[in-house]
Amino acid sequence: MLTDTDKIAAARRWVEAWNRRDLDAILEHYADDVEFHASTVVARWGRPDGTLRGKDELREHFSRGLALVPDLRFALEDILLSPDGYAVIYRRENGNRVIDAVELDAGGHAARVHAYYATRQA
Repeated sequence: MLTDTDKIAAARRWVEAWNRRDLDAILEHYADDVEFHASTVVARWGRPDGTLRGKDELREHFSRGLALVPDLRFALEDILLSPDGYAVIYRRENGNRVIDAVELDAGGHAARVHAYYATRQA
């Protein structure tokens, strides 16, 4: 398991990877069998439960997101810690506030993620 310092550093690297639009660096943070829940999954995939499973689906999802928003930018507001993960609070380039709640696996990769948006996000 990661230390609190490691979790904070990982969260910061994740934001930086998004801001560089580096899909491979973003995906390095996720477990191969990641379970990802977000309203963007409903919008982009038509899945009512908002769930993606596995890094391949997540790669496609994030790729679609990067294509939809050429000026995508995350402004980190805070990182909250728990024994088995962290939550990243950030503001999108469109002003939307987001929380990504991340549960880590034993290797320190995101195994389960829930993304929460202040307003509907496509």
